Amino acid sequence: MTSIPSNLGRVPDLLRSQLSLANLTRTNLEMFRISNQLSTGKAITKPSDDAVRAVAITAVQSRMERTEQLSRNLDVAGSSLATLDQAFAEASELLLQAQSIASEEINFGSSAEERKSQAVIIESILQGLFQISNRESRVGHIFAGSTPNEQPLESFRGGYRYTGNGPGLTTDLDFGGSIPVTLGGGTLLGSTSSRVRGTVDLDPDLTADTRLSDLNGARGIGIEPGVMSFVFDEGEAVEIDLTGAETIDDVIDRMTATIRAYETENEVTILGSGGISFNGESITVDIENTDRSNHTLVLADVGTGTTAFDLGLADDNGLSFDASSDTGLALAPKLTWTTPIGALKGLDGTTLGKIKLTGLGQVRVVDLAGAETLQDIRNRIEATGLGLRVEINRDGNGLNISSEVATSGAGALAIEEIEGNGRTASALGIRSLDTATRLSDFNDGRGVRIVTGSLDPDSGNPDPTLDIDFMVTLGNGVELAINFTPVDAVTVGTALDAINSQANAQLTALGLPTTLFSASLVDGDNGIVLSQDNTASGMTGNLAIEPRNNSQAANDLGLMAGSRSQDGSTITGEDRAKVRPENVFSWLIDLRTALESNDTTGIAIAGGSLGESVDTLAETRALVGGYANRVNRETTTLEDRDLLDQTLLSDLQDADFAQAATRLALLQTQLQAGMQTTGILTSLSLLNFLRL
Repeated sequence: MTSIPSNLGRVPDLLRSQLSLANLTRTNLEMFRISNQLSTGKAITKPSDDAVRAVAITAVQSRMERTEQLSRNLDVAGSSLATLDQAFAEASELLLQAQSIASEEINFGSSAEERKSQAVIIESILQGLFQISNRESRVGHIFAGSTPNEQPLESFRGGYRYTGNGPGLTTDLDFGGSIPVTLGGGTLLGSTSSRVRGTVDLDPDLTADTRLSDLNGARGIGIEPGVMSFVFDEGEAVEIDLTGAETIDDVIDRMTATIRAYETENEVTILGSGGISFNGESITVDIENTDRSNHTLVLADVGTGTTAFDLGLADDNGLSFDASSDTGLALAPKLTWTTPIGALKGLDGTTLGKIKLTGLGQVRVVDLAGAETLQDIRNRIEATGLGLRVEINRDGNGLNISSEVATSGAGALAIEEIEGNGRTASALGIRSLDTATRLSDFNDGRGVRIVTGSLDPDSGNPDPTLDIDFMVTLGNGVELAINFTPVDAVTVGTALDAINSQANAQLTALGLPTTLFSASLVDGDNGIVLSQDNTASGMTGNLAIEPRNNSQAANDLGLMAGSRSQDGSTITGEDRAKVRPENVFSWLIDLRTALESNDTTGIAIAGGSLGESVDTLAETRALVGGYANRVNRETTTLEDRDLLDQTLLSDLQDADFAQAATRLALLQTQLQAGMQTTGILTSLSLLNFLRL
């Protein structure tokens, strides 16, 4: 209320009025603040009201905003996972139906017409899976990986091509990790591509344009360009700054400039006519030695740097350059699309020619002659329109060619030679059936089945005769027994070596020349070729092959389905190393084809593959279910945390209505009393004091 301080006696009217006005103003301001609290429900409306509580309120509000964003993320994740779960459920149902049809139609009671009618159902299942694979959720196509805006699966030349990229998008869960909202095609389809893995190290040399980032370096861990130094004939160390150098040419230019400057300043000659250059995989330094003084140049790193070591210009053994030693350590360049063909030592002088690509019922002849870089090879192969993708392998030393189109076995990709073109495909390491091709990749990954470790049923002892996989009968009646061991059944090369070595041993034992028979790969179409010498005496019959001991080796190698030449001297096996994506679309196409052609073996194989796909799909669906449960738990946790934060924010920010209303009433009384007191005080005069 308005009052005159007790320590003041008689005061001027101006001071009294100022004191009274100040007290009334404070009361009015407090009433205004309390009125705001009652109208807004907030005890604090600006930081100046309570700086400490304002900081706490800001922190809680920030946490609540983050919680709101996480809640939206969880909502999106939950919606997408629900769509994924539904898609997996429908896909599983369709695949189980297809598997059931395969199981039923294996029975001998089914007729060709019945099986053909079931092929129509398989076609409808294919279309159903096609729609599921392209299904969308709130974030886009759920099986498009990291490109949800694009349709991931398309019909392509009678097959199905997956065009999505990446493993998929995820949603942020703060410290709780992440939840996928889209998946790659492999989770539903299986393998979305299959590749011919390069079998040749193309071993590129350095070029002037080779980037330092494309070098493994002398230590095998890349190159970090920095500062190094050189010492000429045990003189003073001079620094060479390679910071920011990007290519081998940059390194050579900076080294040359620094050394030439040193030569001018000290009136010496260090570099010979060859200067600083490169040869093969190494940097070379030619040291001048016309005076026969055997000058030496030693390069080293400065401080903790590793540039000289990385560039192969220094090592722990005291590497130095002189008249007799001008080559640094190998830098192991990686392949890039700009790598010149002429820089590939792995081609061993091969002149590139034509190769043949067979797939999707099409045959393409690709002429690689005149290709200047790997990019030229890539462009010419991918331009064939067979759904192929050319890549540099992970090690950076070879090429892989991937087929992206799920198709029938007959439409699978084969990369073959064209006779007289220098075995171009083999030189590049991309022939699909070559000596380095693994037998485990044959027959869509089913491999080659052999018999081994057989025991005599009577004695229980090992019986090698029961391990014979097939017999080769020559035109003169001689039979050659071929027995593969697990060591032999590794690659095409080991299998051919086993056939030839066993045949040679048996022919030698019979006193016959080993030239009577051979197994090989020819310069031409793919397939293992068995040959006999028809010009030898007694060779009146055709070359023949017969499985033994229920072994599937001859069949899995393609020999039983091979073609015999007109003169009966050769059997060319069927190519069983073709590649195609191993996914549900391939198996369903196989099943449809087998049903249409009344092929019970094909039906059984396709049904077995579909069974494995069903199991894999169930596991993936379980994983999606686990993510969905996690989303539910995180949602509950966020709701609980948000409730606690709202309670805390209310305690910090909200006004106590009863307390504020009581305080307002007191302030109103105080204001009234203050105004009355002010009125009384302002009405006093000097006479009032004189009376006292």
